[in-house]
Amino acid sequence: MNSTESAPPARPPLRRLTAGLLAVLCAGYAAGAAVGWGSSELALVMGDFGLAGAALVAALSCLAHGVAVGGHTRPAWLLFGLSSAMVALGNGAWGWYEVVLRRPLPPDSLADYTFLLFAPLAIIGLLVLAQRPRTPAGWLCLLLDGWLVAGSLFTLSWSLALGRVAAGDGDDPLKLALGLGYPVLDILLVSLVVGLRFRGRDGNRTAVHTAMLGLALTVVCDALFTTPQFHSDYHSGELLDAGWFAGSLLLAWAPWQHRRRPSREHPSAQGLPRRRVSSTFSALTPYAAAAVCTAGILYNALGGRALDRVMLAAASTVGLALIVRQGVMLLDNLSLAQELATKEAHFRSLVQGSSDVIMIAGPSGALSYVSPAALRVYNRDPEDLVGGNLLNLVHPEDVDRVLAEVRRILARTRGARFSNGEPSARVECRIRSGEGEWLHVESTVNPYRDGLILNSRDITERVRLQAQLQHNAFHDPLTDLPNRALFAQRVRAALSAQGPVGTTVAVLFLDLDGFKAVNDSAGHQVGDELLVQAARRLQSAVRGEDTVARFGGDEFAVLVRGRLGHPQVRDLAERIRGALSEPYWIGGAELGVAASIGIAFGPDAPLPVPEPAPAAARPDAGSRDAGGREPARRGRDGAEGPAAAAADELLRNADLAMYQAKSRGKGRVVLYSPAMRAELDRRGELEERLRAAVREGSFTLLHQPVVELAGGRLTGVEAQARWRSAGGLLLTPAEFLRTAESGDAATRFTRWLLTEAVAAAARRTGGPAAPPVPVTVRLAAERICAPGLYETLAAALRDTGLPPELLVLEVARTGPDATADELGRRLAALRRLGVSTALAGFGAGGGSLGALARLPFDALKLDRSLVQDIAESPLTRALAGHALRLARDLGLATGADGVDHPRQVAVLQELGCRRGQGLAFDRPLDELRLRRALLRRGYPVPRQPQGGTGRRPLLTPDPRTGGLAEAATVRPGSPHTGLDLPQRHPVGGPSGGPHGETAVPPA
Repeated sequence: MNSTESAPPARPPLRRLTAGLLAVLCAGYAAGAAVGWGSSELALVMGDFGLAGAALVAALSCLAHGVAVGGHTRPAWLLFGLSSAMVALGNGAWGWYEVVLRRPLPPDSLADYTFLLFAPLAIIGLLVLAQRPRTPAGWLCLLLDGWLVAGSLFTLSWSLALGRVAAGDGDDPLKLALGLGYPVLDILLVSLVVGLRFRGRDGNRTAVHTAMLGLALTVVCDALFTTPQFHSDYHSGELLDAGWFAGSLLLAWAPWQHRRRPSREHPSAQGLPRRRVSSTFSALTPYAAAAVCTAGILYNALGGRALDRVMLAAASTVGLALIVRQGVMLLDNLSLAQELATKEAHFRSLVQGSSDVIMIAGPSGALSYVSPAALRVYNRDPEDLVGGNLLNLVHPEDVDRVLAEVRRILARTRGARFSNGEPSARVECRIRSGEGEWLHVESTVNPYRDGLILNSRDITERVRLQAQLQHNAFHDPLTDLPNRALFAQRVRAALSAQGPVGTTVAVLFLDLDGFKAVNDSAGHQVGDELLVQAARRLQSAVRGEDTVARFGGDEFAVLVRGRLGHPQVRDLAERIRGALSEPYWIGGAELGVAASIGIAFGPDAPLPVPEPAPAAARPDAGSRDAGGREPARRGRDGAEGPAAAAADELLRNADLAMYQAKSRGKGRVVLYSPAMRAELDRRGELEERLRAAVREGSFTLLHQPVVELAGGRLTGVEAQARWRSAGGLLLTPAEFLRTAESGDAATRFTRWLLTEAVAAAARRTGGPAAPPVPVTVRLAAERICAPGLYETLAAALRDTGLPPELLVLEVARTGPDATADELGRRLAALRRLGVSTALAGFGAGGGSLGALARLPFDALKLDRSLVQDIAESPLTRALAGHALRLARDLGLATGADGVDHPRQVAVLQELGCRRGQGLAFDRPLDELRLRRALLRRGYPVPRQPQGGTGRRPLLTPDPRTGGLAEAATVRPGSPHTGLDLPQRHPVGGPSGGPHGETAVPPA
């Protein structure tokens, strides 16, 4: 970067104002000099001190710029400043004699020597600004050009004036040296100005040119001053001084001229570099110099003057320099021609060896050049393509788009200036190959003279790959069916499309029942083949306009749209279910699965849909939220569009109906109803309330005594959870307990139940007089198999210090046979820990006998549903007797739940049952009453009244327990109804039982 580039550019208005002020000053000075300034005294002042002032301004300007701005041009401007200072000093000395002392300038004064120093300093400054040659030949050409200019000017000047000056001052060497020094140095300065005028760098070209103009104007005025005609009649204040004045002001203005580097490319050139004027002038300089030298010789010859030795020597050297210069230029041209041929061959090999097709087309589209790569890419001979029209190769559907892009490029080329290179564009179109197929081609188009140059490459494989990737993004890779994202788009389109009256939009969700068993037994490869066959059966079972999609795993979906009623859609679903339930033959083996199908119908009226966003802008395509639901699509403004929200709801409803079909026994078709959504929302709310109740400590524990039926001894207690209501009641959380069978809330509730039961038992064991009795906690098999339960139980026993033999873990339901092995491992681990295990609820549900055979249990407890009718039903009594006998044969302790009546106690005693719990002995107790019962250590065994029916519970109050009668009272008008709190069950009758409601005891 040069010095002027480092300085901030001046504002254009200020620059124009300064230039205008300088022009006014020069014009005013010239006008004053032309009229003689009105008086001789003013003419002397303006001719001497006026010129001194202008030169001083130039000196200060150049010196200030050289000091303030760095760079390699700083020495040049400092030298120009010193050169102008010499001129100011000389004019000041001249004015001292003429204006102050009022006498003529004496010979050999200070002014002569200071004026003489002007040219050498300016010459050195020009050499600093010159662009130095990089080769010896360049230096030789520079010297020859300089001498050609200087020698020719010297010859002309010698013939015009210098010869006579030298002849007249031959007796005084000093005077001769001074007389010849001025013109010779001026000639040398003019030679440098001519030879180096356009050699300045582009960044400071304007400043250099302005300085050159000022120096040239000063030299011309010096040359006129040295001629005898002007020199003899000159006096200060003449018009010649206006030239010196203007030259000084131009030199003062030069350093502050700065302009951004101009572009060497002109818009009219259409991509061709513009020939610089300096190159042309430099090439013509030697010939112009020779012409000037010839003119000097002819002037002497035609004027009848003799040719002296000085002129002959100067003219001869000029001629010799011209001959040498021509020889150097000839050799340089030969070298350039050889280099050009090498580069041309290099670029020709690049073009011919390029894998891209390079074509040059004229304004009409005619091809003037086609690279050999066309034979390899297009399978067409380049010579056959030359002369043809480019548009004849383009696919008819792409012609208009290609023409529009070409016109746009040409318009930009004609109407704009491009600082970063030529205008270019990328155009994709289809071009016919030699075999007749259409190839996808990407071309980079650039303007070339009046036409275009195209660099084209075959992108057919890339286009095919992009199409395949787009297809894979919206289709299942295994079955090639539409995936969830594409299916959701089509559902939104179907809901928003206008159709005839009676048009129905329905979505069918399908799940293959038994597919997991096939996948696990036969392998994933067989499972994949089954999915492919199922997809083909689906496509053959539906109509042609329906959409079949695979959502993943063994889930499929069908979009049905048309004038179909609900019965027709159900018939279609039954047909699909039947097709999918047919046997599958894979690898010579017969496999079978069933299908559970859920159906949901969309709204009757079409819904507006916002403009869909690109698929890449929807990262949530196919995703589900925490509740297993797809997030609703949003429009461009971020709000849910009606069609997007309706489509999302329709998919969720169909999914919910499908899960209802699976829960009802699988292999069936279920239509969605709003009650399903209400039930799902209710269960979700209950689960959230259960989670909040565990977190906020809204549950409490009650313990129901377990009594030995033979003597009434209290042998244990069962921990039961209760919901503490805001009204001071303890409510049985039956619905919450059913909700707690699965999910995160169930895990938290189970951990709380175990921890609290173990902690309460440990506190009772450490009491002063309370005998240690085992505490029983009843859990479902799924909770026992849940991760972390063993660690939670072991940590609770370790932290509280409760002996493991005082904890009994009852399995309420053994669950499906698939989980029996895992349940057996968990129970065995608990027994190794020292915890006893029991099978509760025996006689209700299925799998009890299998559980006894495979699972390690220490006790068996009859279910309350079996105990309820044991006194009236001989069949129930027989079943209970066989169950108790089986338990005794297996070495298990026996017990019964729901023993609420004395008759039931008598029958169980007869059948050999050892323990029982129920209202016949006591209801679930809080901690205070439980401690009293433990201190009492037993209950009286109830006896059946004479003539009783056995259906009335024992209501005889016991003053030690606080009385059973108060458990039968229920507060009327309780505000807790509906979903606010679970339904309360009174405990005073047969519908009560151990899960009824009890009042909170007083503190």
